[in-house]
Amino acid sequence: MIGSMIVGFLIGLIASAISNRGERMGCIGKTFVGWLGAFVGQLLFGNWGPMLADTAIVPSVLGAVILLALFWNRNS
Repeated sequence: MIGSMIVGFLIGLIASAISNRGERMGCIGKTFVGWLGAFVGQLLFGNWGPMLADTAIVPSVLGAVILLALFWNRNS
């Protein structure tokens, strides 16, 4: 449980840095985007690349970037 929270936060943090969105999202928002991004990314791109706590990092970050690009307003 704690491991998935940390991995979700790291994925959300990396995705927000790549996409330049979600600056004011906070820790909980980044963790939530990381979890959803991991789900979407592994669903779309599969399980490849480095794994951390049974989560493929590269597809998860790609999924989180997609979610941020689609649903997060740049001005908020």
